Amino acid sequence: GKSPEDVVRRYMQKVKNPPDEDCTICMERLISSSGYDGVLNLKGVKPELVGRLSKCSHMYHLLCLVAMYNNGNKDGSLQCPTCKAIYGEKTGTQPPGKMEYHVIPHSLPGYPEFKTIRIVYDIPAGLQGVEHPNQGKKFTARGFPRHCYLPDNEKGRKILKLLIVAWDRRLIFTIGTSNTTGETDTVVWNEIHHKTEFGSNLTGHGYADPNYLDNVLAELSAQGVMEDCIKD
Repeated sequence: GKSPEDVVRRYMQKVKNPPDEDCTICMERLISSSGYDGVLNLKGVKPELVGRLSKCSHMYHLLCLVAMYNNGNKDGSLQCPTCKAIYGEKTGTQPPGKMEYHVIPHSLPGYPEFKTIRIVYDIPAGLQGVEHPNQGKKFTARGFPRHCYLPDNEKGRKILKLLIVAWDRRLIFTIGTSNTTGETDTVVWNEIHHKTEFGSNLTGHGYADPNYLDNVLAELSAQGVMEDCIKD
C-alpha cells in the first residue's frame, strides 16, 4: 500500500523554476500555491511544489496531482489530464463475471474468407463495492450474457488477446447509467466499443465496418492496453 503521494512522486520530477502558466488541475498559476492548499494537507509537501510528469512533461502542482489521484480508483496508476498519457497500469471497476470465447464456422460481412471469433461476457447482478458510485447498493446487469464478434484473422486475434488483458484489468464494463434506458446503478460498456450484431448492422454495432478494428485498437491503447501487454 503506497500512499497517494508516493504514487505521484514515482511518475514525476520536481521542477525548480516553474513557468508562469496555469496548472490545468486547479487553474492557479504554477508559480503560486496549489488551489488545493488548505483543502488537502500533506506532511512535508509545500503547496507551491510543482512536478513534471516523466513521459509527457506536462507540469502540475504535486498537491493537485495527489488530489486527482485520490479522486480516481487509486490503483497505483496515474493519467495525465492534458494528454491522457498513462503512468503505471490503469485498472477499472468492472464487477466480477466471466469472459469466454470460441471460433464459429461463419463469416462476418466484410470478412468472407475468415471464420468468426465469438466472445461471450457474463456478469451477474450484485452489490456495489467501495470503487463504485453507490457502495453497498445493488446493481443490475441487463442483457447478459452479451455476445460480441471479431473476424478470426491476424488483427482480430490480436484484438482478442488485448481484450483479455482489458478484461483482467477490469476495463471492459463499469457501473453507471445506461445510455439507452437511463437506468442508474447498472453494468454498462466502458469506452471500448464492441460489435454485438452478427450478420447485420441494424444498430450500428455490427459489420461491415472497415474502420472498426483500427478504432478498437486505438480505444484499447487509450486505456493503456497495447501489444506489449500480451503474454503469449
